Amino acid sequence: MKILQKLSNYSFSRYFQILFILWDVILLNTAVIISGLIKFESLDRLFLKEVQTISLLENLIWLGLLLYKDSYRIIRVETIESILSRTIKKVIVHGSIVAIFVVFLDYSDISRFQLLYFYIFFFSFLMLSRIFSMKVLKYIRMKGYNFRNVIIVGANETGNRIRKILAKNLTYGYRFLGFFDEKENISGSISKNIIGGFEDVQNFISKHQVDEMYITLHINDIDIINKLIQICEQHMVRIKFIPDFQLYTKSSRVEISFYENTPVLMSRREPLENSLNRIIKKIFDMCFSFLVIALLFPWLFPILMLIIKIESPGPVFFKQERSGRDNKPFSCLKFRSMRVNEGSHKKQAEKGDKRVTRFGAFMRKTSIDELPQFFNVLFGNMSVVGPRPHMLYHTQAYKELINNYLVRHYTKPGITGWAQVNGYRGETKELVEMENRVEFDIWYIENWSLLLDIKIIIKTVLNVFHGEKNAY
Repeated sequence: MKILQKLSNYSFSRYFQILFILWDVILLNTAVIISGLIKFESLDRLFLKEVQTISLLENLIWLGLLLYKDSYRIIRVETIESILSRTIKKVIVHGSIVAIFVVFLDYSDISRFQLLYFYIFFFSFLMLSRIFSMKVLKYIRMKGYNFRNVIIVGANETGNRIRKILAKNLTYGYRFLGFFDEKENISGSISKNIIGGFEDVQNFISKHQVDEMYITLHINDIDIINKLIQICEQHMVRIKFIPDFQLYTKSSRVEISFYENTPVLMSRREPLENSLNRIIKKIFDMCFSFLVIALLFPWLFPILMLIIKIESPGPVFFKQERSGRDNKPFSCLKFRSMRVNEGSHKKQAEKGDKRVTRFGAFMRKTSIDELPQFFNVLFGNMSVVGPRPHMLYHTQAYKELINNYLVRHYTKPGITGWAQVNGYRGETKELVEMENRVEFDIWYIENWSLLLDIKIIIKTVLNVFHGEKNAY
């Protein structure tokens, strides 16, 4: 424990970049050696000129990806899921770039299986090292070391929200000392943590070890804020501002960009506006859709088409104009599950709907009728995961009733979505049901990740087997 106590007195964060990069390079080259031993049973092939060239490229590309936008950074309040998600993206991009070089340079001595083994080991090493480092940090902080003492000036909702975030996970390494405020009639849960007014801040900092101060005051309190900045700088306390963006937007996640030196607030975060994320999602959509079509089309589609034709007259496929990305209409494909009727483009399917055929009811219950939409994905007007596309008639009606309804069209519609796996699918009898669906869709847009898409797909498959009460 004495070793931990001594180490806790040093700030390793300033050396973290170098240590992080060096450790990743060691892991990468270890994976190269192990993959070579497994494939070739010796290291002789690794000394070939072509193999060494690709190994050098692997090192340089990974270094470039780490340095791009400070990917080596570690934020105390970042979850392990976020760190792993970022690492997965980097490995996918790294593999794609290396594959392009191998094909372009036409290296005959490069073993594709050796590359496959390399990425399996490299990915495993990275994941294990990231998880292990977080576990070590948690252990160290659980013993009471490597903590940052913080105070919050502003006993309000914003201040209480940041207090809860800092205290949520021991791995973050924050110790909350108390609030400072001079307001009266403060709620009980917050008031018990108030340790003084604004005039008491300087005296408290002088007597106690304070590492960071969070200010959650209104921007109009400029005189108080300026005085607090002066106090912090005189006592080497780092100061952080928590603006209350809820004054401007209902969104729970906003994004700030800098146009030169001017900060610009965007009302919501949209990961899919990032080019790299769009490419990753597009590749995943194309590969997943092609795999589904290749496995099911040759044998399942002919059977379904035959049954649909036998049960009722009409086309096998049902085409309907629906609202797509940027609210542009597109032809959405489905297996026809209803008898041909005039109200199909305006009226939602209801429970016990007489328009639905017997086999159509089975298809709707198991979502088999949605399978042709994988062709929509290949055509580029849908995604595997995203907000479900609605009929043009409903889009026109609901955009007048729900203020943020059209936000769900910022991205491509999906075959399945976050709202659907959370129970919001099928008929919407009450306006509140559509409002909840829209909120889930917007949450998906603001929090997209490849892991989230995979999670939604898995939940969709499980729901098919478990059955859903709104699938009719």
